[in-house]
Amino acid sequence: MEKIILRRTSRILSGHLWIFSNELSTSPKNYEPGSLVEVYDNKNKFIGIGYINPHSLISVRLLTREREKINHDFFRKRIVNAINYRKRFLPESNSFRVIYSEGDFLPGLIVDKYADCLVIQFSTLGIEMMKAIVISVLDEILSPSVIVLRNDSQSRILEGLPLEKKAVKGSLDSLPIINEGEILIEVDPMTGQKTGFFLDQRENRVALSNYIKEGRGLDLFCYSGAWGLQLAKNGAFVTCVDDSETALSKAKRNFELNRLEDRCDFVKDDVFKFMKREMESGSLYDFIVLDPPAFVKSRAKVKEALKGYREINAMAMRLIKKGGMLATSSCSYHIEKAMFLDMLRDSARDAGRNPRLMEYRSQGRDHPILLSVPETEYLKCAFLEL
Repeated sequence: MEKIILRRTSRILSGHLWIFSNELSTSPKNYEPGSLVEVYDNKNKFIGIGYINPHSLISVRLLTREREKINHDFFRKRIVNAINYRKRFLPESNSFRVIYSEGDFLPGLIVDKYADCLVIQFSTLGIEMMKAIVISVLDEILSPSVIVLRNDSQSRILEGLPLEKKAVKGSLDSLPIINEGEILIEVDPMTGQKTGFFLDQRENRVALSNYIKEGRGLDLFCYSGAWGLQLAKNGAFVTCVDDSETALSKAKRNFELNRLEDRCDFVKDDVFKFMKREMESGSLYDFIVLDPPAFVKSRAKVKEALKGYREINAMAMRLIKKGGMLATSSCSYHIEKAMFLDMLRDSARDAGRNPRLMEYRSQGRDHPILLSVPETEYLKCAFLEL
């Protein structure tokens, strides 16, 4: 195994797992892309073992701080630890994120379990080169009926990897159906967003249902209807809005699956345009769920994104009755918690409202946040009473 020496180590010694090219004492270009390297500080003290990609801004991602072989036994130990964590904190769920990349000390690897189906994402070259071992260990431990590789994230292009989607075990002749509290949800691992579903908001959706038991409201950017389903189950009437016919089709299917067709309707429209029309017509709602896609993909676009978040949240606040609730989120890592809350204050001022923050929440427990790697925390969710 080749050796690489760092010229700066404070961030790495504090627990971070990423080593950037400008932290190396020599150029990474002479190393085989995806190969394992031993990492040392400038006093020749061993730091750990990681994989290297000279074509990426993040040159090395650490896998371990021990002198150990990165083999079948290594991955088995890490994956068993991750599963035991989920069993401890999510004991009754048939679906969860099994591996959350750096949050489970396996950078570049995402694994989601939907009932008896596993969906795997290899987002970096180094972890891609260990693909056969990872799949074998997961199959051995969990024995799923179906394993899907959902390798279509844009991060793979930056790593020099092709995009692909395929089943490597079993077939998706029938789609997996998962439980979220008392709700049933059908997941499409091959064509759905991300790996098929947004597991990170599960605990937030269930928590919101503790506040809303009746009334009429909106599920904006509804995707497969998961927020609306929880509220309709409680007795509310929900209008699901999305500009994707595919998303609305999934949402309709899930409302039918739960026999809640009489508690909903569906609107195919651009959410900004829909809300503007509702304001013009004087419509008011008891609650609104606002869970948009990421408005920002890079730090350079933060100012522009905050403007969009501010506008759409102000519109939502104008559409809510006195005493009503807004559940609003941002999944953009570059929008930090303080920015998010400041944006909501600005939105409230624009809307002429003075909301109370009932709860501030983040991603579910199956997306563990590593304090030394702030990039593992990305989801912001606020419940506001207007």
